[in-house]
Amino acid sequence: MSNIKKAFEKGKAFIAFITCGDPDLETTARAVRAAAENGADLIELGIPFSDPTAEGSVIQGANLRALKGGITTDKIFAFVKELRKDVTVPMVFMTYANVVFSYGAKKFISACRESDIDGLILPDLPFEEKEEFHPICSQYGVDLISLIAPTSKNRIAMIAKEAEGFIYIVSSLGVTGVRSEIKTDLDSIVKVIRENTDVPCAIGFGISTPEQAKKMANISDGAIVGSAIIKLLEKHGKEAPDYIGEYVRSMKNAIR
Repeated sequence: MSNIKKAFEKGKAFIAFITCGDPDLETTARAVRAAAENGADLIELGIPFSDPTAEGSVIQGANLRALKGGITTDKIFAFVKELRKDVTVPMVFMTYANVVFSYGAKKFISACRESDIDGLILPDLPFEEKEEFHPICSQYGVDLISLIAPTSKNRIAMIAKEAEGFIYIVSSLGVTGVRSEIKTDLDSIVKVIRENTDVPCAIGFGISTPEQAKKMANISDGAIVGSAIIKLLEKHGKEAPDYIGEYVRSMKNAIR
């Protein structure tokens, strides 16, 4: 059984996204622990990339700060191994296909297994091209997480049928970032998913307030938050983990 399922076993899941190395790995470690201790059920760790096409300005900024600070994929693997000594919540990597390709797909995915990374999210990998990575992920027991966007339409059932771990529903068109309101007809997307799989689904992109998180968790199995957490890191730097802990607690309480 995938470890990711554990994130959804106790009701609605709160999923936190944190960019590795922004402002440094020591702060990332404290931020991850603060999120886990305050109710995050699953943590997405961003591996910085120089051209993060799915990201808005907030997460792009975090990528650039981390890269300027000398972050590398090797450092992140070593960091996660250390983190796993006491952090037990499911963790997945979110990065880009190019990062995996340049590292070597087999080497990268086997290193995920060695670091106890449960899944991999590649927002720029089209569903039709997932066979580039899926057989290797299966070999090492790493879930390749599928994304379903408002543009997926007649492909939703097909993607859902082959999904594993959890399904990442993209709430809105465009890049990541805080939004004042989410207007996509998410109920109909979730309905098609439910008809085709029992793999849980969570909604991300644009969620920042407890009210939005509650609404999204009512529709799906959980809420994913990235930019709002990265804004706290941008604002408070090394002091951010305390603020992240408080924020995660308020979001988790909202979706319980």
